Amino acid sequence: MTAKIIDGKEIAQQIRGELAAEIQHLKTRGIVPGLGVILVGEDPASRSYVTAKEKACHEIGIYSNDNRLPATTTQAELLALISAMNADPKINGILVQLPLPKHLNESEVLLAINPDKDVDGFHPLNVGRMVVGEKAFLPCTPHGVLQMMARSGVKIEGAHAVIVGRSNIVGKPLANLLMAKGKMANATVTVCHTKTKDIGYYTRQADIVIAAAGRPNTVTADMIKDGAVVIDVGVNRVEDATKKAGFRLVGDVDFEACKAKASLITPVPGGVGPMTITMLLYNTVESAKRANGL
Repeated sequence: MTAKIIDGKEIAQQIRGELAAEIQHLKTRGIVPGLGVILVGEDPASRSYVTAKEKACHEIGIYSNDNRLPATTTQAELLALISAMNADPKINGILVQLPLPKHLNESEVLLAINPDKDVDGFHPLNVGRMVVGEKAFLPCTPHGVLQMMARSGVKIEGAHAVIVGRSNIVGKPLANLLMAKGKMANATVTVCHTKTKDIGYYTRQADIVIAAAGRPNTVTADMIKDGAVVIDVGVNRVEDATKKAGFRLVGDVDFEACKAKASLITPVPGGVGPMTITMLLYNTVESAKRANGL
């Protein structure tokens, strides 16, 4: 068996095309979705990520209000900018790129964002709404994983999904979404983590294995059963002298080995990554619609 590759780039482009058409329709009604972006400091990975988000906004017709702040920005200055964005009707979504410089209080910053503009889905109010099954902005990466599986024909209802990783950004919200009642859900979920004894014992039982541990080769071929669906959320840099940059990107899954046993598998790069930005755009459009009673 050789697994079919779930192409995140292709699925992301499909969704972005749907969003672009929806935005054009909204514009005929005088509605332009707007995203406010705040980047504090010069972290190269964050700068690259924010630039990609801004480009994606431009491509599908979302107004992007970009704010690049120096690393010396104070807590008061950052909170004042967020307050201004909360009050700005042109801004439907607010994105504060994480991580923030260490002198800034990340929790206080996230709490300051109006939950109705929290398109990252990190505000405790939106997290709570998600957990109890109310309408909420879903965290972008977990939502992207669900969309990838649904659009690739993965049967989630009744499946046993094992998530390796328990972060607040991926593992925990994804577990809640998969076990919820409704579309793209109704799975039986097991969550493994660094203190789990014999992770392979659980992953070998899984119909769906989702690796979100942040460590290369966390999931190897002997840890999955034949025909499993394997979703790799991890992005890790490993040294590679053959590359100009001196490194290459790999996921948390031993891709080549697992590809020979899985039925479907996501690559790194080109798998889950493109979906994260796409679902941020999706949430921004949803926020604009809600703000206008649609």
